[in-house]
Amino acid sequence: MTDNTPSPITVLGTGAMGAALARAWLAAGHPVTVWNRTPARAEALAAEGATVADSAARAVAANRLVVVCLLDDASVGEALAGTDLAGRDLVNLTTGTPAQGRSRAAWAEARGARFVDGGIMAVPPMIGAPESGGYVFYSGSADLFEEHRETLTVPAGAVYVGADAGFAALHDVALLSAMNGMFAGILHAFALIRREDIAPSDFAPLLVSWLGAMAPMAHQAAAQLESGDYGKGVVSNLAMQVAGNATLVRTAREQGVSPELLTPWMALMERRLADGHGEEDTTGVVELLARP
Repeated sequence: MTDNTPSPITVLGTGAMGAALARAWLAAGHPVTVWNRTPARAEALAAEGATVADSAARAVAANRLVVVCLLDDASVGEALAGTDLAGRDLVNLTTGTPAQGRSRAAWAEARGARFVDGGIMAVPPMIGAPESGGYVFYSGSADLFEEHRETLTVPAGAVYVGADAGFAALHDVALLSAMNGMFAGILHAFALIRREDIAPSDFAPLLVSWLGAMAPMAHQAAAQLESGDYGKGVVSNLAMQVAGNATLVRTAREQGVSPELLTPWMALMERRLADGHGEEDTTGVVELLARP
């Protein structure tokens, strides 16, 4: 096989994401062997050129590069139980936690496999669509990643974040956690205007513009965290923001909206203020989140 020959791949799991991954590799000319616990769900891929294995063990034996995209970490263990992983390059794209990524890496390496864990920052329609901006975090064996970088980049961008196998999941969950906080704020904003003569479609561009303008504040927070100086570059200090929170809560009540999406954050701000950090930025609230 020459360097220009697409490498063969095994994909374990042909749900929405696994099927999208397999299709992207098939479209790029890679020979793909697939397996799914429910065989019928893999048959559509057979019509598109994939080889369907009747067991996970046979699918793993078919190719050196094995990509796993199953429901959860327990499903990975069940699917690979009893399979011969010696000499295999195992890429786990199953959603999990950092601790599960590290544990699964040790598990795979003890069985003679190289391992990388992945965190997919995309939904299935974004896979195989370079213009979508989707990408995957990878962590674990640097040698495995470098050897298969070109192949792993076919479905979506590939971003290697370190040898610690837990880092891909950590980056994934950290970004998703930030996203969830943003979505909570968006929904609260829409709730405030819901009973008024304000069209959500007219308000949405204002939300997008405002949140886009505020997002770069993450760089200032990062600088404060790295320096340990939460008073560095403060524009609106904690004391001012806590005082302003009363208006946010009162407006919610006037509009008949529960403030419950906001109050946990506000409570943390108040605790930090009570500890004597009123002149700092809100970044210092992170000190209340770290638990022993």
